[in-house]
Amino acid sequence: MQIAIERINAIALEAGKGILEVYNNPNADFQTTLKSDDSPLTVADRVSHHIIVDALKSAYPSIPIISEEGRDIPYEDRKDWEYFWCVDPLDGTKEFIKRNGEFTVNIALIHIDKPVLGVIYVPVRNVLYYAGENDGSWKQSDDGTVTALKVSKPADNWISVGSRSHASEEDEKVLAGYPVVSSISVGSSLKFCMIAEGKAQIYYRHGPTMEWDTAAGHAIANYSGAKVTRPDGEPFLYNKVSLLNGSFLCVVA
Repeated sequence: MQIAIERINAIALEAGKGILEVYNNPNADFQTTLKSDDSPLTVADRVSHHIIVDALKSAYPSIPIISEEGRDIPYEDRKDWEYFWCVDPLDGTKEFIKRNGEFTVNIALIHIDKPVLGVIYVPVRNVLYYAGENDGSWKQSDDGTVTALKVSKPADNWISVGSRSHASEEDEKVLAGYPVVSSISVGSSLKFCMIAEGKAQIYYRHGPTMEWDTAAGHAIANYSGAKVTRPDGEPFLYNKVSLLNGSFLCVVA
């Protein structure tokens, strides 16, 4: 299927603009509610969701959408999908609430059970990461400069990247098997981007995430030369019976 990644980039930018209107407006409704899993939901989540879903439906009406804010599609209805969009309209809501800027817009295209396109936009920094199976991985900086992304794999002195809000003791046990000498913490899907940029070599996540949390970052890391697998090395797949992910490892290949 031919998808114009520039069009998806533009949708992510528009969603980011909608988020910033809430983020930067001192009079905006900044209150949060709780989703069924007790994770926070803001007005900005809903604004971004509607921008992305409306634009994707207009541009690609034949491709179904799974979004964090529109997740309740039974497996029987989606099990035979060949393609679908997997969207997190505001990844890193906790970082958004903390106002540290480490939140993103995530849009991915899944083919069968693998991400083949991924876009991550960082609204506060105006930085865009994007990747496709025929295009490689790229970063567009705030000044408009576009650079190809390629992982860095030193023989030793690895840097690990982990979650700012979800650290785990299990992380340390897994990382002990690699030549890690230092670690950094960052919010949202930016961890995948740091692997793709060569700023870190390994990211292990113990415990649950959802498919929309990982799909776009998975594509960007994958097409920069990293691998995303289950901890046992088996493929990390999408459109599962449950959209809940298990643990995973993103590591330079």
